[in-house]
Amino acid sequence: MRDLRSFIREEEGMGTVEIVLIIVVLIAIVAIFKNSITSLANELLKKVTKNAKQI
Repeated sequence: MRDLRSFIREEEGMGTVEIVLIIVVLIAIVAIFKNSITSLANELLKKVTKNAKQI
């Protein structure tokens, strides 16, 4: 019973689990908004290229 209590109170792996969950959420957001992100990046690059030619 003491081993079970100490196992439940142990928090060493919590940091790793939190980081993995954050990465999974970020990947899901990128997958959902992939087209929007791509079009926004393309528009920004076109504007940068256009403005760079004016300089």
